[in-house]
Amino acid sequence: MWNLDELAEHWSLKFEETQLLKTKPTRNHLAFVAQLKYYQNTGRFPLATNDIPETPLHYLADQLEITVDQIHEYDWLGRSGTRHRKEILEFPGIRRVSAADKSAFSDWLIDNLYPHGADIEDAIESAFEWFQKHKVECPAGKELDRLVRSAYQQFELNLYEHFANCLSVESKILMGQSLDGVEGVVNFSDIKADPGRVGLDSVLKEVEKISFIRSLHLPVETFSSFNTKVLQRYRQRVNSESAWEVKQHPETIRYGLFAIFLYWRQREIIDGLIELFIQIVHRLSARAERKLVKTLLSDFQKVHGKTTLLFRIAEAALDNPNGLVKEVVYPVAGEDTLKSLLKEYKSSGPAYQQQVHKILRSSYSNHYRRMLPKILEALTFCSNNTQHRPVLDALDWLKHNQTSNQRYITLDDTIPVDGVIQPKWRDIVIEDNQGEKRINRINYEICVLQALRKRLRCKEIWVVDADRYRNPDDDLPLDFDANRENYYQDLGQTTDATAFVEQLRSEMSSALELLNREMPKNRKVRILSQGKNRISITPLAPQQEPMNLAYLKREITGRWPMTSLLDVLKEADLRIGFSDHFKTVADRENPDRQSLQQRILLCLYGMGTNTGLKRVSGSRHGISYKELLNVRRRFIHKAALRNAIGQVANAIFTARNPSIWGEGTTSCASDSKKFGSWDQNLMTEWHIRYGGRGVMIYWHVEKKSTCIYSQLKRCSSSEVAAMIEGVLRHCTDMEIDRQYVDSHGQSEVAFAFSHLLGFDLLPRLKAIASQKLYRPGDDKPGDYPNLEPILTRPINWELIIQQYDEMIKYATALKQGTADPEAILRRFTRNNIQHPYKALAELGKVIKTIFLCRYIGSEELRQEIHEGLNVVENWNSANVFIFYGKGGEVATNRLEDQELSVLALHLLQISLVYVNTLMIQQVLNEPNWLSRMKLEDFRALTPLIYAHVNPYGLFELDMNTRLPIEVAA
Repeated sequence: MWNLDELAEHWSLKFEETQLLKTKPTRNHLAFVAQLKYYQNTGRFPLATNDIPETPLHYLADQLEITVDQIHEYDWLGRSGTRHRKEILEFPGIRRVSAADKSAFSDWLIDNLYPHGADIEDAIESAFEWFQKHKVECPAGKELDRLVRSAYQQFELNLYEHFANCLSVESKILMGQSLDGVEGVVNFSDIKADPGRVGLDSVLKEVEKISFIRSLHLPVETFSSFNTKVLQRYRQRVNSESAWEVKQHPETIRYGLFAIFLYWRQREIIDGLIELFIQIVHRLSARAERKLVKTLLSDFQKVHGKTTLLFRIAEAALDNPNGLVKEVVYPVAGEDTLKSLLKEYKSSGPAYQQQVHKILRSSYSNHYRRMLPKILEALTFCSNNTQHRPVLDALDWLKHNQTSNQRYITLDDTIPVDGVIQPKWRDIVIEDNQGEKRINRINYEICVLQALRKRLRCKEIWVVDADRYRNPDDDLPLDFDANRENYYQDLGQTTDATAFVEQLRSEMSSALELLNREMPKNRKVRILSQGKNRISITPLAPQQEPMNLAYLKREITGRWPMTSLLDVLKEADLRIGFSDHFKTVADRENPDRQSLQQRILLCLYGMGTNTGLKRVSGSRHGISYKELLNVRRRFIHKAALRNAIGQVANAIFTARNPSIWGEGTTSCASDSKKFGSWDQNLMTEWHIRYGGRGVMIYWHVEKKSTCIYSQLKRCSSSEVAAMIEGVLRHCTDMEIDRQYVDSHGQSEVAFAFSHLLGFDLLPRLKAIASQKLYRPGDDKPGDYPNLEPILTRPINWELIIQQYDEMIKYATALKQGTADPEAILRRFTRNNIQHPYKALAELGKVIKTIFLCRYIGSEELRQEIHEGLNVVENWNSANVFIFYGKGGEVATNRLEDQELSVLALHLLQISLVYVNTLMIQQVLNEPNWLSRMKLEDFRALTPLIYAHVNPYGLFELDMNTRLPIEVAA
C-alpha cells in the first residue's frame, strides 16, 4: 500500500532522469523508468512486470502521460532490457564489482551483520543496499548466494574458534568425558534433559548439573556480549544432535558448539532450579494445610451463636462462682458443644497456624531440609532494594552456619529477624527460655525459605546467571534515557505527563457524563441503591444459526466429502509454501527439498494430531519412523513453526474476498484451553477450575476464525501476560487495536498497559454486578446522580504524573521485547506495592472506568465482545477434533516437545481454515449461491468447519494429487 507522500518521495521522476528517455522509443519509456526507480528503491532489477507494484507503476505512467498496457510488450531479458540496465547503472556512476569489493562485502557481513543474528536470507536482502551504497553493481543471484554463504561459514568458524580458545585444557577434558559418558561426570544426555517432577530428587539433579557446568569455568562475560539470537541458533543445533554426532565435529567446532550449548543450558537450568524451589516451598505449606484440614474436618462441627453461648456461660458462672462445671456450665452448653467449640477455635485461630507449622516442620526436617545447603551453594541471590536485604542476610547467615547441629540458637544482632519472620510465625520461631530469647533453628529456616520464595516470585530478589529470574533492571531497555523521546514516539504517547493526565481526565469526565445522562433511557441496565451487587444488566438473547449456513455446509460436504486432513495440510503447503521455513539446524541438508517437503508434512501431521510419528510412518509412502524422527530433530523447531503459521495467516488475509468476509478486521479475541499432559515436568500443574493435571494453551483468534498466535502456559500462569504477549509478538500482517478477553485476561494493570501500548482492552466481566466507577476528582457532589450508588473515591492523578516516565519505561520494555511479559508483570503484584505498581493500578482504574461507562451504556459493545469470545470458543471446540491422538493428552515430559505439539496443532488448524476459506469462496462465487445469502448469513459465516474432513484412517500422502479447488478462488 502506497500513499501519495511515499509515491512522491520514492517514485517521482527527476528532470535528469527524463532526459535519458530521448534516445529511446516511446514504447520502452515506462519499462525503462520502472527499472530505474525500482533499482533506486531496492538495489536490484525487476525480472518481470509482476515484480513492480501496481500503484507505483500507474504513478510512473501518469507522469509520462502514457498507459500501463505498453509495458506488457517489453522483453525484460532481451537485448533491449540488458542495454537499458547497463545505462541505468552508468547513470549514477555504478561500477562493475571487483574482487576487492567482494572481499569488503564479506568482511562487512562477518563483522557487522551476522553478529547481530542475521541469517543467509537477511544477508541477501541487505546485500542490495550495501552494493547500492558503495555504487557497485550487485553480483548475479548464484554469485551473490555463494558470497553470502561463504561469509557465513567463515563467521561460524571464527565464532567456534573464539569460544574454543577461551576454554582451558581441563575444561575440554571434562567436556569430552561428558560426551563419552564417563562415570562420575554428568553426561551429555542428562544435561539436555528438563527438570523432572517437583521434588527433592529433581533439585539434587539440577544442582549436580549446574555444579558441573560451573566447574568448566565458561567465559560467561564473553558469551553475554554476543547476540542471544546467534547463540540460540547454535544451542538448537547441539540440542538436535546426539553425543556421538557432536563428537564427529572437528575439535574446534566441537568445543565451540558445546560451550555455547552449556552456557545457554546453565541459564535454563538455573531457571528450572528456581522454579523447583518455588514450587517445593509452596507444596510444603499447601500439603501441611491439606493434611490438617482433612484431620479437622473428620470430626469438625461448626458451633452457631457463639457470642450468645459465651454470654450465657459467663452469666451462669458469675451467678454461681463456687459451683461445679457439670452443675453450672453443662446445663447451658453441653460437653459435646464445648468440644465442638474447642475444635472450631483450633481450626481457625492461632492454634490452627501452629498445627500447620508443626506438620510443615516435620515434613521439612525429615526430607526437604537436605535441599537448603545445596541451593545456597548453587545459586547467588541479589537484590536492588535495601528493603529486602534482611532476607539476603538471613541466607548468608544460614550458609555460614549450615554445619551447626544446634536445635536452638541464642538470638542476637547477627541473626536477621525483621523482614524475614512473618508476625504470625514469630511466637513459633522465637522462644523465651528463662528470660533469654532463642531461635528455633528449623522453624527459622522454614521462614527464610518462605520469605525467599515470596520475593523471588516478584523478582525483588534475583539470581546471578539466570534468564527469567535475572536482574530486573536488565528487563528494561538500557538506552531508555538516551532515546527517551524516540520511545515515547514509538508508543504514541506525549512526553508531557501533565498533558497526558489532562487528556485522560477529560475522557473520563465525558464518559461519566454520557453514562449518567443516558442511564434513565437505558432499559437493559439498572443501578441498584442497596446490596453488594448494584449493577444489573439484562443478558443478551441467544441467536439462532441462519438456515442458509446449514445448507452451505451441506454443499461443501457434498463437493469435498471425507477430505483427508493430511491432504488439507498438503494443499495449504503447495499453495503457500510454508514448508520452506523449515531449514536444518545442521551444516547441510541431506535429502532433496521435494523429499524433505513430504517428510516435514508427515511430521507436522503426526505432531499436530497427537498421533505421533510412528503412526504416520510406513504406509504407502514408504517413509520410516527413523527418517521422520531425524527430520523432526533437525528441521522442526519453534521459530520455523511460528514463521509458517504467520505465512498461512497472511495468506488467509490475502485470499479473502471482501464481498464475502467483509473488510479486514483489527479486532482479536483471546482465551485459554486446558489440555491434559504428563506430569513429570515443571509445566504441568493441577488446574483449580477444571480439575486434573494439564497445561494451558492460550489462543489469539481474530473475528473470522484465524488464530494469529498461540502459547503454552502453566495452569497458574498470568493470562494478562499471555494476552499482552500475543498482541505484541504475533508474526502476521494484522494490526490489533481491539482485544477481547474474559475476566481472567484483565486486571487494572492490564488496562494500564493496554492504554500505553495503544490498543483497546475489552473484557467480558463475570463480576460486572459488583464493579465500581472512580471519580475524576474535579467533579462536585451530585454531578452524577444516576451513578451515585456505584461511584467510589477520586483518582490520584498526582501519583500518575510522578511515575509517568517509569510506566512508559516498562511499556517500552514490553513492546521492544527486552523481556518476557510474564517476567515483567510478575513484579506488579498486590504484594509488591512499591515503585510504579500503585501508579499503574491508578492508571488502570481510569481506563477501566472509561471502559465500564461504555460497557454499561452500550448493548452493541457487549454483543461485540460476546461474539468475539464465541469465536475463540469455536476454535477451542475444533482442538478436540484435530488433536485426537492419545486421548488428547500431551504425551511427553519434554518442554520443547510440548511446545512443538501445540504449534503443530495451530499450523494444522489454521491450514484447515485456509483451505475452507477457498472452498467457501468457490461455492459463493456462483451467482445462485451468493444471491441466497442474507446479511445474518454473512455475519455468522465462519471458515472453521470440519464436517467434511476426515482426520483418521490410513495416512497416505501423494504429493502429485490436489484438492479440486479452482485456482481462481
